[in-house]
Amino acid sequence: MGRSKALESICGKSLIQRVIERLKPIGSQIIVVTSEDYFDLAVDPGAETRVDIYPGKGPLGGIYTGLVASESLASLVVACDMPFLNIELIRYMIRLSPGFDAIVPRLERVEPLHAVYSKSLLDAMRSCIEHNQLGVSRFLNTVHTRYVEQAECRRFDPQLLSFFNINSQEDLDHAINLTEEGW
Repeated sequence: MGRSKALESICGKSLIQRVIERLKPIGSQIIVVTSEDYFDLAVDPGAETRVDIYPGKGPLGGIYTGLVASESLASLVVACDMPFLNIELIRYMIRLSPGFDAIVPRLERVEPLHAVYSKSLLDAMRSCIEHNQLGVSRFLNTVHTRYVEQAECRRFDPQLLSFFNINSQEDLDHAINLTEEGW
């Protein structure tokens, strides 16, 4: 989009604020991982902001940073541009997490930024990052991952709106229309 997606507004609320509000009922600790450039991002006072420990290392670096800061043994990781997260689907994924390193939806592709990760993955993640092996999907194939298939996801989120993210002005306009329709 050429600008910070987290600050884009949908019906008077930024994307990051919408995500935080969705997660508050299920999370005792909400961590926003960002770059130094956006550290002063206006987020909810109940959320903690952390600067990416490995800047420029993509999503794997951000996931690692969040897990380091987390007080929990397992943490939900979501992108800031997913305004329609389905809490029942998230609760289901969290319930599945004991005994696995990661719980990850798999639709047409793997959704690593809508997943549950175990803190036990920190050493393996750090090693991959330090060796510039940054592919999250590839990393997930090396650990004990439970994939949540599309049919499972649809039980909780029939339209799969949890996975709708904002990548263009058209996506933002569509999200605004959905919100105005009550989503």
